[in-house]
Amino acid sequence: MVPEAPITRTEHGLAPNGEGWFVLNAQEAKWVDGHFGAYTRFEGEPRFPQLGFNIAVLAPGQPACYYHGENEQEDFLVLSGKCLLLIEGQERPLRQWDFVHCPAWTEHVFVGAGEGPCAILAVGTRLTNEVVYPRSEVALRHKAGVEKETREPREAYAEIPADDEVPYRPGWLPGA
Repeated sequence: MVPEAPITRTEHGLAPNGEGWFVLNAQEAKWVDGHFGAYTRFEGEPRFPQLGFNIAVLAPGQPACYYHGENEQEDFLVLSGKCLLLIEGQERPLRQWDFVHCPAWTEHVFVGAGEGPCAILAVGTRLTNEVVYPRSEVALRHKAGVEKETREPREAYAEIPADDEVPYRPGWLPGA
């Protein structure tokens, strides 16, 4: 039998503590907030070895990260609000329930749009960690890109302050 992972209460919310199955409500989970929006990963330690899941919440004009491509598949579902998808040099407006599939090496980033927050569910594989942050004019126009191409996340995000661990804030998720 697979054991149930214990859930630990922190000052910023709940997090699984160890291996095993668990149930965790997004509103009760530990969140982080920073330059690239607020998000929860549903993880504690150890982190999930094969798949990553998170919910990101972006304010209008706020990018989710820097424009990038990686050697793993990623998929996204807009849960609420509106955002702009920057993908392969194009801009695509998205709204609630739009699904985005990114095969390996698809260059992309999301930027909040509309009148209020946008919540996006992200799922990606974690078998390797190769990534590229290309210089992209479309991304730079939205403050979502790097000036100089790099394959090093630490270099891409060197000027960005660390995220703050926070509890869930009412209004981040639809209907919550």
